[in-house]
Amino acid sequence: MKIPRLIPPSRRASLTALAGLAALATCASCAQPHVPPPADPPSAPPPAPTTTSQAAPPAPRFDQIPRLEFNRIAVELDLPLFWIADRNGSGAVDPDEVAALWYHTPAPAWVASGAFTPAFTSAYAAMAKVKAEGPLRAGLDEAEVRRRDAVLAELAAGRPSLLRSDFRGASAEDRAIVTHLLKVAELIEQIHAKQLGSAGMADKIPADDPASRALFWRNQGPWCQQPKTRNDPNCSALPDKPPRVTGVYPAHLQKDKKFCAALEARPDQKALLSPFTVVVEERGALKAVPYSEAYKPEMEAVSRELKAAAEAIQSPGEAAFKAYLLAASQAFLDNRWELADEPWAKMNAENSAWYLRVGPDETYWEPCSRKAGFHVSFARINQESLTWQKKLDPVKADMETAFALLAGAPYRARKVAFHLPDFIDIALNAGESRAATGGTAGQSLPNWGPVATEGRGRTVVMVNLLQDDDSRAALRDAAASLLCKTTMESVSLERPVATLGTVLHEAAHNLGPAQGYKVQGKTDDELFGGPLASMFEELKAQTGALFFTGWLAQKGVLDPALARMSEVRDVIWAFGQVGQGMYTAGGEARPYGQLAAIQLGSLLDAGALGFHREETAANGADKGCFSIQTDKLPAAAETLARTVLGIKARGDKAGALRLRETYVDKAGAWKALRGVIEERMQRMPLGSVVYAIEL
Repeated sequence: MKIPRLIPPSRRASLTALAGLAALATCASCAQPHVPPPADPPSAPPPAPTTTSQAAPPAPRFDQIPRLEFNRIAVELDLPLFWIADRNGSGAVDPDEVAALWYHTPAPAWVASGAFTPAFTSAYAAMAKVKAEGPLRAGLDEAEVRRRDAVLAELAAGRPSLLRSDFRGASAEDRAIVTHLLKVAELIEQIHAKQLGSAGMADKIPADDPASRALFWRNQGPWCQQPKTRNDPNCSALPDKPPRVTGVYPAHLQKDKKFCAALEARPDQKALLSPFTVVVEERGALKAVPYSEAYKPEMEAVSRELKAAAEAIQSPGEAAFKAYLLAASQAFLDNRWELADEPWAKMNAENSAWYLRVGPDETYWEPCSRKAGFHVSFARINQESLTWQKKLDPVKADMETAFALLAGAPYRARKVAFHLPDFIDIALNAGESRAATGGTAGQSLPNWGPVATEGRGRTVVMVNLLQDDDSRAALRDAAASLLCKTTMESVSLERPVATLGTVLHEAAHNLGPAQGYKVQGKTDDELFGGPLASMFEELKAQTGALFFTGWLAQKGVLDPALARMSEVRDVIWAFGQVGQGMYTAGGEARPYGQLAAIQLGSLLDAGALGFHREETAANGADKGCFSIQTDKLPAAAETLARTVLGIKARGDKAGALRLRETYVDKAGAWKALRGVIEERMQRMPLGSVVYAIEL
């Protein structure tokens, strides 16, 4: 289970992408010729002033494009290039200020020997041409112009946010590990593209359309995802605008919008909807095929790379990591993921410098919320987590008791053995973990098997995600458009405040009626159905985070001032989720949007949140703003936690549906107010994480 942060396909198009980019760059270079470097100075004295001589031209100065616009246009031209910061304040991009990105095509060398290469000069000329003249539209028919404009609107809804990892000074062992895991990430992208149903589609993108290639890479398919464009019929990376058809169920089944319910009603639903299988049709009958068979070539290749990474490890201090790599390598061959969970659960901040999770885990990506999506999360352990673990480990049994009392019968407090969150600095997310915008702020795994049911799982918080200055500035602007001035004065967006809510969210996943809990022999997936069960588990965790913030402050574990700032930050997080809407373009529930609507609506009803229609927001421009009554938040959070935990404890599907109907689907004042939140939040481009890995 994971919590996304929303504030702020495989590598198939390589030759086509490079050809298209070369054409653009060549065209741009015609308009702005590359200036040759100055000639060597003459050895003889300079000629007399009366002679006709021409001074060598100055070196080009790349100052035509402001930094944020530079990064936006680089995306539109499908360039694996990022301007990190204008460190010297010159207004020009300098060689030590750019990064080459991990991408669907290998990045050229943008810098060599401390100077920009011809590849960069050509790319900059193409970018400057787009800035001056706009995107090329000559010769396109009206329908194609509309499609390409919609693609640009989709891309503009995301703002590149860099995660940069420098391994150039690392040991040979570490560089070998990273090299093998980058190959694993490429293969996982290919597997997940097959799961998504987008494999092979990138070949149909027009050669002169780099923006559509960029969209396909960002979204792992041709389909638009952002609130303002996902329902636009013109928005697609492909001119034929294919419908979204996932690859883990037969295509003809998906023509029926209720096909998930039909599968859940079958007597063989447990086999067909098992998480590590693909449903196929053979001779008119449905059959579940294990992932290890369905994706055999890629799975075997991943296994080889994981084994090679393990063999590269000679350090005794990385024995735990090596054991996991070998177990994961075997799981890609036999589909027995629970065996790999055992050594994975034994890794922690004290026995490895690395964090890796590779395999199939989360289910939110597909319409039935049953099939586990393949992903890679690769990171370095951040030792700051040990401080939080020392704070929370002594009270986690008390936290379970508190949750059990709120849940009520038939749930009973149990012994909890989960690890409190490790902090990790992400180097790379791939496959299902690589979000188009936003991303995973924390995760508790595994979701199935003995490690999960016995409470021995691991929880991580991705502390470096969307923590750049651009993301924080955008979030502050969005918050100021919604919050009243006095409330805005209490807002802190610093990392410790944001981290606390994520830590408690992930801890709450492991408490109370969690994965594996059954009522009359049935799990919540079986009782509620996959999408509703997923949403309610996330609602439990996020409400738990809000509840435990006040609870821990009352116990003296947390500083009360930090607790108040964290509660306000959690409300802003909920604004961000509501701002993305309640449903996807295909009509599937957005679990985080829905849980945030339930949470904010209940806080509004309890008086912990207020809306003042005649008051101007903190930005001084928007009329109508929210205030947060922090003194009322703890009681309001406890009331909501009691409701949510009770529904999960009893397996009360009717109660879950009523709660969703009240705060998500019902027309009225709250739904209208959500429209205000959506309009203001959608002004802000969301962070779209891009990765630079230097070896």
